[in-house]
Formats: sequence, C-alpha cells, structure tokens
Amino acid sequence: MEIRFISSLTAEDEELFAPAVLKAVSAFLDQLPIAYTLRIETSGAQVFQHTHVAPDTVDIAEIA
Repeated sequence: MEIRFISSLTAEDEELFAPAVLKAVSAFLDQLPIAYTLRIETSGAQVFQHTHVAPDTVDIAEIA
C-alpha cells in the first residue's frame, strides 16, 4: 500500500515537521504485528524513513 500526502508547508518547515510525524506514526504502528516501511520525502528531497519487521508468530500447537 502506498499513501501520499501533499503539504502546503515550506521546504524548511517540512524538514522540521517530517521527523516528528515519522516518530509519532511509527510509535503507533510499531505496536501492531505488521511489517512496514514508513518513508517521508520532503519537497527539498530530504528523506526520513523507519522500517519495522513483524515479530515471529508462535504456533500454539508447537507449545502444547
């Protein structure tokens, strides 16, 4: 899935705001058992990225 947002911020404001958005969204998504990459590219070509690997799932039949 790819989601794009277009901002009306200046390039300078985007570079200040992007790390905060990345931190807030990744803090939420890291709680979910999914693998994802969140990538924010500013209009000034600055890239902020966070990757989360899904935890290994445990088959309950293996435990019993």
